[in-house]
Amino acid sequence: MDFLSIISFLGFTVLVAIIAWYSSKKTDEKSADGYYLGGRSLGAITIAGSLLLTNLSAEQIVGLNGQAFTEGVLVMAWETLAAIAMIITAVFLLPRYMKGGITTIPQFVEDRFDHVTKAILTVLFLSGYVIVVIPSVLYSGSLAFSTMFDLPELLGLSETMTLWVCVWTIGIIGIFYAIFGGLKAVAVSDLINSIGLLIGGLLIPFFGLMVIGDGNVSDGMSILWESNPEKFNVKGEVDASIPFGTIFTGMMLVQMFYWGTNQVIMQRVFGAISLKAGQQGVILAALVKFLIPLIVVLPGIIAWHLFEGNLDKPDQAYPALVAKVLPAAFTGIFAAVLFGAILSSFNSLLNSSATLFGFDLYKKYFKKDATEKQRVKAGKMFGLVLGILGMFVAPLIANAPQGLFAWLQEANGCYSIPILTVIVIGFFSKRAPAIAAKVGVISGVVLYSISQFMIKPFYVSKAIENAVSNGITDAKALSVIQAEAYPHFLHVMAILFVLNIGIMLLITKLYPRPNDYQPLTTDVVSVEPWKYAFIAGAIITALVLSTYFIF
Repeated sequence: MDFLSIISFLGFTVLVAIIAWYSSKKTDEKSADGYYLGGRSLGAITIAGSLLLTNLSAEQIVGLNGQAFTEGVLVMAWETLAAIAMIITAVFLLPRYMKGGITTIPQFVEDRFDHVTKAILTVLFLSGYVIVVIPSVLYSGSLAFSTMFDLPELLGLSETMTLWVCVWTIGIIGIFYAIFGGLKAVAVSDLINSIGLLIGGLLIPFFGLMVIGDGNVSDGMSILWESNPEKFNVKGEVDASIPFGTIFTGMMLVQMFYWGTNQVIMQRVFGAISLKAGQQGVILAALVKFLIPLIVVLPGIIAWHLFEGNLDKPDQAYPALVAKVLPAAFTGIFAAVLFGAILSSFNSLLNSSATLFGFDLYKKYFKKDATEKQRVKAGKMFGLVLGILGMFVAPLIANAPQGLFAWLQEANGCYSIPILTVIVIGFFSKRAPAIAAKVGVISGVVLYSISQFMIKPFYVSKAIENAVSNGITDAKALSVIQAEAYPHFLHVMAILFVLNIGIMLLITKLYPRPNDYQPLTTDVVSVEPWKYAFIAGAIITALVLSTYFIF
């Protein structure tokens, strides 16, 4: 990176920080609503930008492009179905959430079941953040910067040591941003960086296709399509990361958890000035999702063509492509935007962790007479500790054998499906007792963990051992045998979802609540819905599905 790039990187980063600070300085950050929800003052555009950047961070850009590098366009299912889940959230879930004036998803669970169930879900969220999500964000961001700018060579360090340096640099800066800024500062910086990331993200495939087409984008696309037809087939084979059948089973469940019950995502929407603004923000973000495969899928296929499939790790595809095709004049600004995206996801996770601890655990279990100011301070300190723990775990992800994004999605199943199960029963059953929720969430965690980390490795190792003993050594054949040895993790998620729903309904039948649950209602914000929400959602759903099925 030359001197001009460094100056533009620092200048843009500082500018975003100043704008975020100025925008949030009138918000009372010492109050719970002010720090955790931006004073419930977020508009639709700010919500949409924050949602997109919270989601579209380095682990998404690096991880999905890494999978597209090896598997092609089939991984776009993660993005197309996400838009549908966002529409369902905006139209059906959000009105129920906001009528209750809740701050956290576990707060809804407490209202529906009891405080012990809320505590279990809160701990589950926080453990998932520190073990899986926070480390993934830090690792992917560090890998991106290390590869894009050849930092091992620049710093004279090994790849492993460079990774540790990047993780801790990003982590420390992110902690200051999140812990001392609050949601309003995070959301405003998200909006600015999301615009930059969309523009910069679209420039990468543009320049990549120009390289392939010798200066002509259209020719580049034609060459890419004709030279790599296998990369443009959404029907994944049996050993693909997303076999076609999974989009009808666990895939949609994962999307509904992420966009409808995940505290990191929903916190942005809970900070809306009204239900109407919240719905508009989510639906606008769903519309922009229509373009996201151009940023998180197409560059991976371009990298496959340009590098002829030869990279040490698939997750290096995106940063290597950026280093190869992005003109030097854009390097500093793009690095700043990518850095902002990494900070966004990291900040969002820390802010949500602080919210979960401060709102759902601290006053109940640590200091019953805590004031709002004390709860905010305790949440900040907890976020600091969680961030540091995540920095220690992050470099270990380099050892994940199946690639960052696949590992992230499989590991998420430990808590995503159990939480979704409890929320679904909470919404649709008025008589489900608290014991049903407790059994459902605990059985979901235990059964999925046993399935994926005990039973699956046993069956896979036995299948590979038998294949090798029978003289099968071809890598492709072994990959198919490994995939057929045990159901795909998305199918396992769907099976356990149905099983846990059945368990909870059986308990409800045997030990129902004495009376019907009556949802909490408040007038914290206007809950008048956007009258065009259903129509806009239906149009976006049709657009997304038509794009997917074209392939």
